[in-house]
Amino acid sequence: MSKITLETQINAPIQICYDLALSVDLHQLSTAKTGEHIVSGIKEGVMKLGECVTWRAKHFGIWQELTSKITEAQPPNYFVDEMQKGIFKSLRHEHHFIEENQITIMKDVFMFESPLGVLGKIVNRIILERYLTSFLQERNFVIKQVAESGKWRDILRRTH
Repeated sequence: MSKITLETQINAPIQICYDLALSVDLHQLSTAKTGEHIVSGIKEGVMKLGECVTWRAKHFGIWQELTSKITEAQPPNYFVDEMQKGIFKSLRHEHHFIEENQITIMKDVFMFESPLGVLGKIVNRIILERYLTSFLQERNFVIKQVAESGKWRDILRRTH
């Protein structure tokens, strides 16, 4: 299983960062490059424990679908989304939030396993780890930008 760990410092309250990370509206904004959009499940707002969403996006020139479910949540410090259906053998994304001196540290622990055994492990190391790290960094940059600029009010208008 491959594991990607990232930390992002955000000059915004922990609750705003937590809610933005769970917002399907922000997710679509942060993944515009891949044309990611909702196929089924929660259509707008902030996901909650037990809720699912199916995303459709173009990666490596191929349209793919992935269904994700919020399987654990301890607001505003932690939540987990896990793949229920998709191209990976398994995918688990832990989101940790720590507030220190009015700064929120957002930590991603992204674990995934490709199908195809040994061949999948080679693809993980050569291609997917770099690609998914970049994908997560872009998403975190958008969360940081929206949280720090006050644009979060537009994204989270129904919850705050």
